[in-house]
Amino acid sequence: MKTKTLIISVIIIVVILLLSTIRIYNRFVKFEEDVKTAWSQVETQYQRRADLIPNLVNTVKGYAQHEQETLEEVVKARASATNTKVNYDDINENILAQYQSTQDILSEALSRLLLVIERYPDLKANENFITLQSQLESTENRIAYERRRFNEVSKEYNTYVRRFPTNLFARLFSFTEKPYFKSVEGAKDAVEVSF
Repeated sequence: MKTKTLIISVIIIVVILLLSTIRIYNRFVKFEEDVKTAWSQVETQYQRRADLIPNLVNTVKGYAQHEQETLEEVVKARASATNTKVNYDDINENILAQYQSTQDILSEALSRLLLVIERYPDLKANENFITLQSQLESTENRIAYERRRFNEVSKEYNTYVRRFPTNLFARLFSFTEKPYFKSVEGAKDAVEVSF
């Protein structure tokens, strides 16, 4: 009778441990999928901005023919930003910093272009330009939102990775911390787009 009770007790403990391990692993998977989804949204918004730039450059070209150097700078920065690809599975702090750097260079080039546009009142009144301005401003706000969201879900995931006893399972199943977007020095808000 004692042996039977002991065997049943051991089986119950093993089942509880197994179910707990499955639950913890599935939470890791859920958190990691949340981070992947948030990253995908960040990339989508950056791509949306990149897609708007050729239309903006072409609209400005017709009015600001003397600003060829600025336009070329924007086109070059866009090419660099769109060529910088990040595979989510390889993402780490250095790769994210490099990605962010190319996006920041594009933001700076856009800011310089938008400052130049102030000298062209006819351009600022162009209906196509006004629409692009609105879309670009909306996209910059979306980028800021998605970056914040990425950081929030990464924080939730990273907390789970580091918390005891889940940190033991994180090591066992090779779940590692995810990097965060960092603020650009001197920038507190999204790029200001005003005409």
